[in-house]
Amino acid sequence: MYKFLQNLSIIDISSTSNILPTLLHLLIKKHNKMSLFRCMTQLYIYLSLGLSEYILLTAMAYDRYVAICHPLHYIKRMSEKYCTGLISAAYCIGFVGSIGYVVLLHKLSYCESHLIDHFFCDLIPLLKLSCSDTFNVEILTYVIGTLFAFNSFLLTLISYIYIISTILKIQSTHGRQKAFSTCASHLTCVIILYMTLFCLYMKPTTSYSLDRDKFFSLLYIVLVPLLNPLIYTLKNKEFLIAFNKIRQRVLSSIFPVKTIH
Repeated sequence: MYKFLQNLSIIDISSTSNILPTLLHLLIKKHNKMSLFRCMTQLYIYLSLGLSEYILLTAMAYDRYVAICHPLHYIKRMSEKYCTGLISAAYCIGFVGSIGYVVLLHKLSYCESHLIDHFFCDLIPLLKLSCSDTFNVEILTYVIGTLFAFNSFLLTLISYIYIISTILKIQSTHGRQKAFSTCASHLTCVIILYMTLFCLYMKPTTSYSLDRDKFFSLLYIVLVPLLNPLIYTLKNKEFLIAFNKIRQRVLSSIFPVKTIH
């Protein structure tokens, strides 16, 4: 699990580093200019990392399935070589699967106004700027969404159906709570991520709402990477012990207790 978490952190840090400098520049300067090449590069990195994250979360769901449903076979099934293969496959699928978007978007002709009413080069705002037929890009979105995002969601759902059924068969309450706590963090991250995905991209461009999609994009880019480490670290006993010690020190420095003799 820690190998998967390490790569999830790498994806989150890379994703925010790709978008947030543009957002900060917009907030300070009130405008931002970028070349078409830079815009396509930003979009490609954004889509590639996003797709890699969904595949990685699916691999993490399988890891939790093996850990809870087949604990005696965990070391054999989730060997270091197998985990490395799953992580490599997530990155390969993400960065190869997103090439089609850049190729198709680069072939489109854009209207006179090149002003993107967004805080980064996102897919749907670029399609709204185009004067060409965007049917091929929309079809590619649904194909990629069905092949990877939806199937990843389906595999994750199946994994959790087996996980929950196994947990319910555990006799002791403490045993059920302990088993569920090992996958509660991952399940929370999956729910947040897929909710924002479906709200952002799994809809026709005719139902595009600028303010709503900006809000969901901000949640996806800023809130999700911020919540992921918090969700996982708050389940870590060592972190909670250290956090409580720091909290007690801060409180004692702000509100010192005076002893009475």
